[in-house]
Amino acid sequence: MKKYLFVAVAALVLTGCPSRPPEPPQPPVVVEPQPQPEPELQPPTGEPVPQPPKIQQLDWLGSVQPLVSQMLNAEGVTPGSVLLLDSVKNSTNGALQIAKATSALHEALASNQTFTLVPEAQLVTAKQTLGLSAEDSLGSRSKAIGLARIVGAQYVLYSDVSGDVKSPAMEMQLMLVQTGEIVWSGNGDIK
Repeated sequence: MKKYLFVAVAALVLTGCPSRPPEPPQPPVVVEPQPQPEPELQPPTGEPVPQPPKIQQLDWLGSVQPLVSQMLNAEGVTPGSVLLLDSVKNSTNGALQIAKATSALHEALASNQTFTLVPEAQLVTAKQTLGLSAEDSLGSRSKAIGLARIVGAQYVLYSDVSGDVKSPAMEMQLMLVQTGEIVWSGNGDIK
C-alpha cells in the first residue's frame, strides 16, 4: 500500500506544479561591423633602392675593324685558308656585351677575301662533339686549337677583352692550327 500511496502523492505533486509556457525564441542579435578607416600608406623611410648600373654602349665594330685590317695584311697568312672565329673572352673586371663583340668580328670578317670562316652551325656541332655547350667561350688557346682541328680550320683567331670595364682593350692573336704558332698579334682600345 505504501507503493500506491507514494505513486498517488507523486502524481498529485506532478499535476499540481504549474508549468511555464515555453518562451518564444529571441531573435539573434546582429552586430554590424563598424567600417575601419583605411590606414594611409606612408612611403618607407629607409635607404633608397639603388639603380642598376647602366650598360655602357661600346662601338665594337668600329673598334675591331682596324685590327681585322691589320690581320688580313699580315705576313705569313695564306689566302683562301679556313679561319675559326670563336666568341670573344671577357677578362675585364665587370660585365660586357661579349656577344656584340663576337658579332662585330663576324661582320668585319664577312666580306674578306683572305679567309673563309667556319660556319656557325659547324662550330656548334664541333663543340658538342667535344662536350662543350654552344655558348661556351673556349677560354684557352689549346681548346680553340683543338676545336679548329675538328672543323678542319688552318687558323684560329683568339680574342680577349681585358682591363677596366669602363675602358676595355682587346687583344687578338691569329694562330696557326698545325703548330700553335702565333702568326699575328694586335691590340687596341674599345671605344
